[in-house]
Amino acid sequence: MRRGVATAASTEQSGQKRADARRNIAAILDAAQECLIADPEANISHIAKHAGVGRVTLYGHFPSRADLIDAVFTRAVTESDRILDAVDIDGDPREALARLVTASWKIIDQFRALLLAAQNHIPEERIRAAHDRPMRRVRRLIENGRATGVFRDDQPVPWMVAVYHSVVHGAATEITAGRLTDQNAATLITGTLLAAYSPQPAP
Repeated sequence: MRRGVATAASTEQSGQKRADARRNIAAILDAAQECLIADPEANISHIAKHAGVGRVTLYGHFPSRADLIDAVFTRAVTESDRILDAVDIDGDPREALARLVTASWKIIDQFRALLLAAQNHIPEERIRAAHDRPMRRVRRLIENGRATGVFRDDQPVPWMVAVYHSVVHGAATEITAGRLTDQNAATLITGTLLAAYSPQPAP
């Protein structure tokens, strides 16, 4: 009987520890996102204090600042992808592109500082890998445009997807540098992409 009681108590304690760990991780990720959006160079001590945990606890879940930024960035991309699922990319590909750019830009503008932190601490290939799922949506839109003759078909689709990624994130970099304003960013991005995607006149 005592052994059974001890086992039950141990199981309960183990479950409580896991629940505490999940709460700590969520608090750390929330705090890191808020801190990094406010300041891309926010340090671990500031993030831990904002999360209400100690540095040892934070490092117990995220061994380095880069690991923490990677986790925050990946979570933000996953949430962004969920939001973009609601964007209609059917119909006229040009109008669909404008809708997707507008919705994407609202998200990127919100997380612009977080993207900067990621670019400073995460390898470029890791950032691109995090965008794989969202970019599938762009790929489908481009393929629809090519199939209907609205978009050019003389360039590889992966290249056209890469152009989308580069132009959108390039706009975020330009705004951070003060060379572009966010008020007209979506219009400029859409215009640039339409110019790049439009069929070229025959020579």
